[in-house]
Amino acid sequence: MRSEAALELREAVNSQLGARIIVLDLSEVAALEAGGLGMLGFLQRWANDHGTQLKLFNPRESVRCRLEQVSWMREFNIIARDEMVNLLAVGGRRNAVAA
Repeated sequence: MRSEAALELREAVNSQLGARIIVLDLSEVAALEAGGLGMLGFLQRWANDHGTQLKLFNPRESVRCRLEQVSWMREFNIIARDEMVNLLAVGGRRNAVAA
């Protein structure tokens, strides 16, 4: 994750103030450098401070291994495809009721 991409990610997450759950799709991320790891740590703290769950979806094996190498990164919630489908289904039902 390049620094420019990390900053764009921070802005995108910050714009979701009030969200209960934020899912980051990491399927296109090929590698995590120190800046990307730091940004994920910052976003995790931001989410905790705002009562939001931060979940990671579909990281490549190289990214997953990098996350597992850093002890404080192990607290991240990496979700499987089934959980993602369920989140989308529940969110869709809530939006339909609210509309």
